[in-house]
Amino acid sequence: MEDTLRSGLATVAEFVPKLALFLVILIVGLLIAKAISKALDKLLQKVGFDRLVERGGVKKALSRSSMDASDIISKIVYYALVLFVLQFAFGVFGPNPVSDLLAGIIAFLPRIVVAIIIVIISAAIAAGVKTLVQGSLGGLSYGKTLGNIASIFILGIGIIAALNQVDIATTVTTPILIAVLAVIVGVIIVGVGGGLIGPMSRRWETYLNKAEAEAPRIKAEAESAPPAKDQLAAKAKEATSTTGNGGGAHVTGKNPLA
Repeated sequence: MEDTLRSGLATVAEFVPKLALFLVILIVGLLIAKAISKALDKLLQKVGFDRLVERGGVKKALSRSSMDASDIISKIVYYALVLFVLQFAFGVFGPNPVSDLLAGIIAFLPRIVVAIIIVIISAAIAAGVKTLVQGSLGGLSYGKTLGNIASIFILGIGIIAALNQVDIATTVTTPILIAVLAVIVGVIIVGVGGGLIGPMSRRWETYLNKAEAEAPRIKAEAESAPPAKDQLAAKAKEATSTTGNGGGAHVTGKNPLA
C-alpha cells in the first residue's frame, strides 16, 4: 500500500511540472501567434494586397464574406502558428499520438499555401488576359465572349494546378475529364451515326466563311485598340478607385481576429 502511494505521488510530482510548462508554452505561444497575425494583416493592407487580389477576380468570391483577402491570409498564418505551438506544447509529455497528428498536419500546410498562391496568380493572369482580349476585340459582337472563354480557361488550369499541389487532382479532375470526354465522344458518335454528317459539313463551311470575312475586321480592331500596357493601367486605376471609394466601410466592419 505504501509503495503504491509513493508511486502515485511520484507520478503526480513528475506530471505537474510538465503540465505547468505545457500551459505556459500554450498561453505565451497563442499570444505571440495572435500578435504576428495582426501585424501581418496590417502589413498586407499597407502594401495593397487586397487590391491585387481584387484585380485578379477573387473579389466576387469574397463579396459575401465579412473578411477580405488579407484577413484570410492572416487567419491561415494564425492557425498555422497555433498548430506549431500545440505541437511544441504537447512535446513536453514526450512521444504521443497528438504530436504525431499535429506533425502530419503541419507538414501539409506548405502545400495549401502554395495552392492558394497558384489560384491567386492564375486569377490575376486570367483577369489580365480577359481585359486585353476584350479591349482589343471590343468592337466585335463576340469579343466579350472570347475574353470570358480565355479567362475561364486560364483560371481552370490554375485550379487544376492547385488541386495537384495538394494531391487531390487525380481523384477529382480525372473522373470529371473522363466524363466530359465521354459526353463529347457520345454526342459525336450519335450525331454522326444519326445522319448529321451533311448538316455538320454545311455548318462548318458557314463558320469558315464567316471567319474569313471577319479576319480584316478583327485585324482592324486589334490595331486600333490601345496598347496592352495602357489597358492594364486603366484597369488597375479603375480597381484602385473602386477600392478607395468602398474601402472605409469595409475596414470599419472588419471582425477582430480570434
